[in-house]
Amino acid sequence: MPYSVAVAGASGYAGGEALRLLSAHPELEVRTATAHSNAGQRLIDVHPHLRSLAALDLVETSAATLAGHDVVVLALPHGASGALAAELPDDVLVLDLGADHRLTNEADWNRFYGSEWHGSWAYGLPELLHSGSGRQRDALAGARRIAVPGCNVTAVTLGLAPGIRAGVIEPGDLTAALAVGPSGAGRSLTTELLASELLGSAAPYAVGGVHRHIPEILQNLAVAGAESPTISFTPVLVPMSRGILATVTARLVPGTSAAAVRDAWVDAYATEHFVHVLPEGRFPRTADVLGANTAMMGVAVDADAGRAVVIVAIDNLVKGTAGAAIQSLNIALGLDETLGLPFDGLAP
Repeated sequence: MPYSVAVAGASGYAGGEALRLLSAHPELEVRTATAHSNAGQRLIDVHPHLRSLAALDLVETSAATLAGHDVVVLALPHGASGALAAELPDDVLVLDLGADHRLTNEADWNRFYGSEWHGSWAYGLPELLHSGSGRQRDALAGARRIAVPGCNVTAVTLGLAPGIRAGVIEPGDLTAALAVGPSGAGRSLTTELLASELLGSAAPYAVGGVHRHIPEILQNLAVAGAESPTISFTPVLVPMSRGILATVTARLVPGTSAAAVRDAWVDAYATEHFVHVLPEGRFPRTADVLGANTAMMGVAVDADAGRAVVIVAIDNLVKGTAGAAIQSLNIALGLDETLGLPFDGLAP
């Protein structure tokens, strides 16, 4: 019998993507989809592309409507998951696509979010390298509460962690510049996300160390072995509906060769199904990962600047959100980690 699933916040982009992937999973059955302002509508009136789930209506989001399922996916705005999750039984597998349970440090939460802190859950980035040895997937087996990473965080973390753990880059003076599709900001109507504002333009936001993903990135790099890491992080909205292209750089540890740098990344991800290091001299495009749960990256050394340069591409709604949730869900339930997840992207 398949595991029963409820998705809260199903009318948004993240919720819709979770439903798309869940609907194709052979061991899961979506039985409930909830919403706020869209409650009472048919799901396919909000997400016309989800034809396989045409029988579902959107219902009000509450602990009562979510109770009785084996798995609950919370695709809610930041600050909305904590109180709701606290009402769900301990034996239910709950995955939070929002930020409410990602940070382990309450002071970081207070500084960047400013609302009530609800503590931290098992962190849902299976490929996250741990200092010395091991990976985050070991902490996900049997978990019943999982915090899915931020999409920008996933791209930057995967791009920098191998160099940190291998000791070939310095943890200070890290940089990350990201081209980001606006779907990562959600489906709410705001002026700066209108097509007339975005098309033909690139718009930086959260500049100067104020982006909420910064403490999460630093938290992950510390897990990988960084002591007192610092990062300058600048995201830029660009006119593509989904995708992240992250350019991350770091100072090389003196005496480190280009071959040692490349080996650090290749060795780190050699056995990973969803993280791919491209051949030397090649770099990914966001188009290469569209619709797939894959992260692709290219690694280079800028010898004159003494820096490693890594370009990472992910689909922010798949590997950056819903795909990461299902990958973590599979591990938690003891299923094949790749089950129900798209490996190939879409082209053109």
